[in-house]
Amino acid sequence: MFMPESPDLPEASSPEANAPDAQASAPLDLDAIERDLAGVEVALARLDAGTYWTDEVTGDPLSADLLATSPTARRATQG
Repeated sequence: MFMPESPDLPEASSPEANAPDAQASAPLDLDAIERDLAGVEVALARLDAGTYWTDEVTGDPLSADLLATSPTARRATQG
């Protein structure tokens, strides 16, 4: 059975096919990963406490749009 080559895929023997993925070879920013994880842990704790949907300083509601785009948001306005 004849199968034509796909023009989008590099051949297995080409240097392009053996090159590491740019994202895989990028150095990890462990500090940023730890900050992200800490933010998620705080958000989960707030969810458990029933305060996830509220601004932690003013007590005003956080919008669903804000939490959809920034699920670890703790304030309605940053800054």
